[in-house]
Amino acid sequence: MTDREAISSPVGIIAAGGPMPFAVADALIAHQRMPVLFALKGLATPTDVARFRHHWIPVGQLGALFRLLRDESCRDVVFIGTMVRPALSEIRLDLKTLRVMPQILKAFRGGDDHLLSSIGRIFEREGLRLCGIRDVAPDLLMPAGCLTRRAPDAEAEADIATGRALLTSLSPFDVGQAVVIIDGHVIGVEGIEGTDDLLARIARLRHEGRIRAKAGRGVLVKAPKTAQDLRYDLPTVGARTIDGVASARLGGVAIAAGQSILADPQGMIAAADKANLFVVGLKP
Repeated sequence: MTDREAISSPVGIIAAGGPMPFAVADALIAHQRMPVLFALKGLATPTDVARFRHHWIPVGQLGALFRLLRDESCRDVVFIGTMVRPALSEIRLDLKTLRVMPQILKAFRGGDDHLLSSIGRIFEREGLRLCGIRDVAPDLLMPAGCLTRRAPDAEAEADIATGRALLTSLSPFDVGQAVVIIDGHVIGVEGIEGTDDLLARIARLRHEGRIRAKAGRGVLVKAPKTAQDLRYDLPTVGARTIDGVASARLGGVAIAAGQSILADPQGMIAAADKANLFVVGLKP
């Protein structure tokens, strides 16, 4: 789906953790569409959820979720937010979930993209339409070009190229969406810990003297996997990312334009300018 005007209203937002579900809800309101939040218990932030029409859903209650989506006349649905993959023992199953459990068990054997795409197909079989940020809130996507006063120099551009090539090579393995490259060397690859902890690891290695490159060198490169379903789990950067990059004493951030989300873009750019870091959107 590419035509934003084709999106119906209300739009169901399956809200996990972090600020992004609410940024999407605000963007929908700005475009005269009503959001209805289906907040995942234990993940979504209650104080922010309360600002919108909402329902709380335990993880594993697909029957209740589908019923509420139909009751609210939500045909179009967005998954958004930070989601820690739950242990199967933590999921509270209802009858509908039990019926599709073979598909869910199979989905859990793959990486995160495989899991989300498999869950998405279950939704589509219920007559729901899974949408991406590009469909419902394109203003939240990373634009192409440099957003900051500082721009990457030739050495940083070379590191960015290395990072992009590495992420492309890693894509078939459905691992992380971020790498850190310093002076052509692969210093870190994002795993299950996420980008914030990757950057904390780089900062610790700097502190321990394991990384001897001059401060201000190196780039965090973020991009989705080459075959990733762009409706789910897009890379996200925000002011917190910039804080991590500054603590790791890197030079800046390069992120795929049009395929990544900016959380609080004004705050992020201000933080990057203050720390003399670059933020650049990479054309596909």
